[in-house]
Amino acid sequence: MISSVRFQRFAAVIFDMDGVLVDSEPVHVDAMRQLLTPYGIPYTDEENAEFFGFTDPEVFRVLRVRYGLEPDDQVLTRRRTALLVRLTRERTVPMPGVPDVPETLHGLGYRLAVASSSALDVIHATVDVLGIAALFETLVSGLEVGRGKPAPDIFVETARRLGLPPGACLVIEDSRNGVRAAKAAGMACAAIPCPATRHESFAEADWRLDALPELLPILR
Repeated sequence: MISSVRFQRFAAVIFDMDGVLVDSEPVHVDAMRQLLTPYGIPYTDEENAEFFGFTDPEVFRVLRVRYGLEPDDQVLTRRRTALLVRLTRERTVPMPGVPDVPETLHGLGYRLAVASSSALDVIHATVDVLGIAALFETLVSGLEVGRGKPAPDIFVETARRLGLPPGACLVIEDSRNGVRAAKAAGMACAAIPCPATRHESFAEADWRLDALPELLPILR
């Protein structure tokens, strides 16, 4: 998709993490299944797709009602975070263009941030394993802002921390909920669907790209 913002110079690029910087969907699904199996709950791919962009407490709030889970949202979130940190350090797979694209954008003078629905410990573990932690001015977790995507809260908070107006930020997302959140925050958004989200509609995105390296001609 070509947009009127194609030739705009942005001050900052805000990356979603899962599915954009790292191929983490299999790890996230495995962690959820490991957590729920002792309760006799089959966590399906369809159920997982239902929660793209949600924070863990939001997911567990739904699952507790659906399946009568006993532990509260925060206990389940802490358990899943611990699982994800371990699996992230064991099985992180970078997406095509990582670390080259973030390094190139940083070298061009763009300010970089991560805005992810994952817990902050998982975000830190991921960027550390990828070797790109030093490139980002701020890492923002959906757990810090309350509402997950498609609510705009996480992107509004990221812009606040950067001290920038929303229009100066370009968001990179892989899910429709993420795109909707970026647009609700007043930001331009490039969608790069991952294997788990390719079936979704990205009509609201300013660009739909096949891979992260396609971002560079837009931003050079």
